[in-house]
Amino acid sequence: MAERTTLARPYAQAVFELARSENNLKGWSEILQRAAAIAADPAMQSLTGDPRVRKPQLVRLFLDIFGATPGAADKLSAAGQNFIKLLVENRRLNVLTEIAALYDTQRAEAENTLVAQVVSAYPLTAEQQRKIAAALQKRLGRTISLVNTVDKELLGGVVIRAGDSVIDGSARGQLERLANVLAR
Repeated sequence: MAERTTLARPYAQAVFELARSENNLKGWSEILQRAAAIAADPAMQSLTGDPRVRKPQLVRLFLDIFGATPGAADKLSAAGQNFIKLLVENRRLNVLTEIAALYDTQRAEAENTLVAQVVSAYPLTAEQQRKIAAALQKRLGRTISLVNTVDKELLGGVVIRAGDSVIDGSARGQLERLANVLAR
């Protein structure tokens, strides 16, 4: 995994610089997500590894699929087409998922935003989500977007993952901390 991330990093950086110069961070994020979904398709993966498929054929096929995907109102820009050609030429379509993830991380840094994942035993109300987002924004100094997922395995409380931070406020986490203190 680290190797794929290492391979993807220069491409993500180059796309980020291009997107910033075009003032189109969101647009490039959408392009990369759509392209990553196409590249991750098992049929496309089998074609990228097939030595019988020539690179120009693969580029044309990829761009045709990209233009036909839902939400692709217009074709890929010239810069986007060149990016796909570069990835095919260097045999890097397989790291598009990592490129998209690294790009989104850089975009979040530039926009001073952070997506926080909140895992709870039950769905959170809008008010609870607002309070958690406000507390995280105050603590981290960034605009927070929450994604709430439900894990019925939790007895109660929440587990929050925001960037590199994990806040375990679950009942299980509190019981484990108590057990560690008592075991000393």
